[in-house]
Amino acid sequence: MRNRNESNFCGSQEHGGLPSRRNFLYVGLLGSLGLTLGDWLKLEARAAEVAGPTAAGNRKEPAARSVIQIYLPGGMAAQESFDPKIYAPIEYRGPLGSVATKLPGVHFSEHLKKTAAIADKLAIVRSMTHGEAAHERGQHNMFTGYRPSPVLTYPSFGSVVSHELGPRENLPPYVCIPNEANPFAGTGFLGSSYGAFSLGADPANGNFSVRDLKLPNGVDTARFDRRRQMRAVVDEHFSQLEKSDVLEGMDTFYQRAYSLISSDKARAAFAINEEPGALRDTYGRNEAGQRMLLARRLVEAGVRMVSLSYGGWDHHDNIKNAMAGGMPAFDQAFSALINDLDNRGLLQTTLVMVTTEFGRTPKINATAGRDHWPKVFSIALAGGGLKRGLVYGASDATGGEPETDPLTVEDFACTLYTQLGIDPDKALMAPGNRPVRIVYGGKVAKDLLA
Repeated sequence: MRNRNESNFCGSQEHGGLPSRRNFLYVGLLGSLGLTLGDWLKLEARAAEVAGPTAAGNRKEPAARSVIQIYLPGGMAAQESFDPKIYAPIEYRGPLGSVATKLPGVHFSEHLKKTAAIADKLAIVRSMTHGEAAHERGQHNMFTGYRPSPVLTYPSFGSVVSHELGPRENLPPYVCIPNEANPFAGTGFLGSSYGAFSLGADPANGNFSVRDLKLPNGVDTARFDRRRQMRAVVDEHFSQLEKSDVLEGMDTFYQRAYSLISSDKARAAFAINEEPGALRDTYGRNEAGQRMLLARRLVEAGVRMVSLSYGGWDHHDNIKNAMAGGMPAFDQAFSALINDLDNRGLLQTTLVMVTTEFGRTPKINATAGRDHWPKVFSIALAGGGLKRGLVYGASDATGGEPETDPLTVEDFACTLYTQLGIDPDKALMAPGNRPVRIVYGGKVAKDLLA
């Protein structure tokens, strides 16, 4: 019989998870030879790395090659977006109407007309749930797959993707538009070399330019190459003097930075001005539209994960006007993104996810808004090997609790990583040679998968 902790693993422990009891016997034997558990795990990782090409040949291609994370900060109300309560009393239903989608009997908010027209390409989760009603703690959950801990800082989804899959086509594996949305979009215990490449500018600006893709004034290509060679000599000298995560992280950072600056293809990926004007208009010449358009350019070029933020959704007051101000631009941009990816043959291998930190209270409050409510809320998914035209789970009649198929943060994280070909049970090394699983607990939501 398995013990209770073993039943929390996302997948089988024979395939890249934490060591089995039999393996721990081997660890005891190795201990007599002076090897610690940390040493053994490093040897295991090295052995897997050496055997990589053969092992990779036996694995099937992952369903998703890239991820676009669209984060709506503040806590978007499900009732005014993907889960309107059209038959509930007015104090629960709220002030907005609804629109029928392409899916029989399924309605979205009145401000999601364009998204309703592509609902047959989406997987809407109406039963997302966790227990954190504070913004920072909810953000942590939805960016890492872990509840916050006072003793350990967990890495974001993007940093884990960067760590496990690495760069492709001389592009950063993890990009944030325009910057990291919150502190929990960072590297956690993984180290600085797995951080996001942040643009430092908004693609919605008319004079948009990525700050780190141009050589400084007065530095031509030849001078740049000489500086690079000189830096390599200096780095080699100091690396022999001291080994640390900071130095190794800086080495990796500069190597990637040099590749990025010297790559015409990499620079072209960020050149949103090369997009046809008509397509830019289709997305919308605003923050939502241009950020999502740039995200499509980046995954098309080879970036593994793009995380972008849009708007503010902490609507404690006057939710009717607040939604009217922010939702139409999202609706236009999101529907354009899904159609654009689909038309280019990219949707099947690009997992798009619209997330937020929690939902809003079932009942409208005294100031015509809704307060924080993590018990049940909605997220929208598409592509990446997920089913099309699906509503996963349900909230109850007033939007207070999950009624069917609750999806936990751990379930969500397991599903995301599995679609990318990353083993959620794999142990990463935290400070002190402490093995920490990529996801602790949870299971793949198989009903979401195509």
